[in-house]
Amino acid sequence: MNASVAIQVLPTLPDKELVPVVDKVIEYIQSQGLKTVVSPFETTIEGDYDKLMEIVKQCQYVACEAGAPGLMTYVKINFNPGPDGILTISDKIDKYTKKDGE
Repeated sequence: MNASVAIQVLPTLPDKELVPVVDKVIEYIQSQGLKTVVSPFETTIEGDYDKLMEIVKQCQYVACEAGAPGLMTYVKINFNPGPDGILTISDKIDKYTKKDGE
């Protein structure tokens, strides 16, 4: 694994109408079978750089097909093609996630 991407898709719709569009985008991302974490402002995905870039591209089409007349998309990319790769989502957040019984 050599990359992680945080993506925020903001359809140009009123708040109540944009949630179903964002839900479709998240559904698409989760269907790709990669480690994914959904948070209030963005969704983070980790995997191969080329696969992640294809997912980012397709998110635009998914949003438009779900009813967005247009959208703004913000993307953050963490990329390291070297043998060490990147810090994983788990490396970054597991210490903040409560385990069962805590």
